[in-house]
Amino acid sequence: MPDGTGRTIRVVVCDDHTLFREGIIEILAHEPDLTMVGETDSGMRIVPLARRTSPDVVVLDVEMPGPDAETTIRELLEALPSVRVIVLTMYDEPDLIDRILTAGARAFVFKGAGREELLVAIRGVIKDDGHVVISVPRETMTRLREPVSSPLSPRELEVLTAVSAGLNNAQIANRLFIAEGTVKRHLTNIYMKLEVTTRMNAINAAIAMGLIAPKEPKRSSKR
Repeated sequence: MPDGTGRTIRVVVCDDHTLFREGIIEILAHEPDLTMVGETDSGMRIVPLARRTSPDVVVLDVEMPGPDAETTIRELLEALPSVRVIVLTMYDEPDLIDRILTAGARAFVFKGAGREELLVAIRGVIKDDGHVVISVPRETMTRLREPVSSPLSPRELEVLTAVSAGLNNAQIANRLFIAEGTVKRHLTNIYMKLEVTTRMNAINAAIAMGLIAPKEPKRSSKR
């Protein structure tokens, strides 16, 4: 649960395929820690719906009537900065993953994945640890992780890897035996080189570029 107080995770589903949308709703209905608070079949309606219902998680189909997925994600995050966006798609191209992660999505789930993968993604993005959950075919991840020329120095990459592991600045300083102010300077350089402004977006950009590996989601035990 998102805050440890017993409050359930509030979810909104946006998918223009009625059967698929209803299938997700049925899955959520059997999970006591998840609460369905809204649904829509249009990307044009998702931001107003999210404003009204204040979800913790939005499950969004990548191809919807209305704005493209990247625009919709950015508008959602502008309206509700704390919302976690999970993108569903039938397409598993690395370039698409790159664009979606850069826009700010916290999870990318292939529509060929099973019920368990979706639930892992929903629960996983709620943990405020800066990780991205990706559930796509293995061959796609292989292509996504193909080496690229890194714009980051080795030390900057060490810092960003520590950030992706959920460490704060003081913990990173202790791990790398450097001053906390040095960590902050490295982060400033990382943001500039990756053209981002937050830790989360830096991690997303680095994963999309293949500089760091996404966290492998843990399978939940059967109830």
